[in-house]
Amino acid sequence: MAIVRRLVRASTVVVLLLVTFGTVAGYGSPTPQSQPGAVSTPPQPHSEQAYSLPPDKLAQAIALNKIRVALDIAGSLWGLIVLWYLLASGRSTRLDAWARGTIKPRWLQGLAFFGVLVFILALANLPLDAIGHAASLHYGISVQGWPSWFGDQGKGLAVSFVIAVPVALLFSWIVRKSPRRYWIWLWLISLPLILISVLIAPLLIDPLFNKFEPLEKTHATLVSKLEQVVARTETAIPPERMFLMKASEKSNGINAYVTGIGSSKRFVMWDTTTDRMPDDEIMFIFGHESGHYVLNHIPKMLAGMMVGLFFVFWACANLAEGMVRRFGERWSIQSLASRAGFLTLFFAFSIAGFVLTPVGNTVSRHYEHEADVYGQEAIHGLVPDPQKTAVSSFNHLGEAWLDDPNPNVFVEFWSYSHPSVQRRAEFAAHYDPWASGGHGEFFEK
Repeated sequence: MAIVRRLVRASTVVVLLLVTFGTVAGYGSPTPQSQPGAVSTPPQPHSEQAYSLPPDKLAQAIALNKIRVALDIAGSLWGLIVLWYLLASGRSTRLDAWARGTIKPRWLQGLAFFGVLVFILALANLPLDAIGHAASLHYGISVQGWPSWFGDQGKGLAVSFVIAVPVALLFSWIVRKSPRRYWIWLWLISLPLILISVLIAPLLIDPLFNKFEPLEKTHATLVSKLEQVVARTETAIPPERMFLMKASEKSNGINAYVTGIGSSKRFVMWDTTTDRMPDDEIMFIFGHESGHYVLNHIPKMLAGMMVGLFFVFWACANLAEGMVRRFGERWSIQSLASRAGFLTLFFAFSIAGFVLTPVGNTVSRHYEHEADVYGQEAIHGLVPDPQKTAVSSFNHLGEAWLDDPNPNVFVEFWSYSHPSVQRRAEFAAHYDPWASGGHGEFFEK
């Protein structure tokens, strides 16, 4: 799914949001990297810290974290550089001229222009994606072979062609037809598109990249325990809404997430999680994910995103128009109404996406922390020691992904969608609202 996110990011800001929020909340790292294998006993802390790693894995985690940070920074800047180059070199204008000179129907010209553009951007991102995958293989997080990896890249590109190209064509048509108020129309149209994407992503997109089956099919005993959490939280998550994802074919990471809305709303557990974690810890993870439902995190995020998009579209429209006024002659772009001009608008969206990265991640970390609190309270009375259970699960999570126990504070602020594993484990170790006869934030008892 990271491939889809990256490729769709390369076409239009709305499709970026559609795929990014297709899976709104996850227990652990959302990046599908992998390595199978069962662990007979859960990893325990190796020092007085709530989350720590043995010396050999700590060294690997620090080295891998440096690679991740470097790739994250390079990927963000590289994407902006490529877009700037396409505009400043005049290649986007020449691509538009080629489409107009080769194809007669205007709509086919647009499909050709945006289709080639998506391919160029995907190709430009490929080296960094490959470096990231090579690092995951080297450090034993991924076991996905290169043929399968390239296959996923191809699927992601196909999804972009099918979804992003028509949406970009529609948006560019709106800019041409309403040169003064286009940003309002783009905002209005983006809202139903986002909702539709969140609805269909788990039904149509996710199965292209991973295999899913009912959790009850192979883990009936576990499902019965999870139903105890359902009863305590009073959530409408019946067994038919619980799914197992065969992540072990590609990943050694452990994760679980909620996704979809309405009829597509569901809870997904990676098979690496069920195979390597005890049931008590899985109950905590399920409680965490239930919290996203009960606390209405998905509707809140969608509502906030829709309000925020209004101002993003307005600001980006003004920024793009300003760039055309200043650089249009040099770039051979007369207005945003041209296809090359629309690329200027997308460039403005990309700048906004980069600048607003810490804003979205800050909101996400807040919701993830709330879900951690909810999950720990949800298993109170269902497991012998909720604190120990939560801390052990976070150690499992950190060791599986080789998360640095002491990440850079600024990096965490800018790029982490979840609180660091250390912060989560430290909080869990000290959170016991019932110790002095009190009550939880979300549960009285």
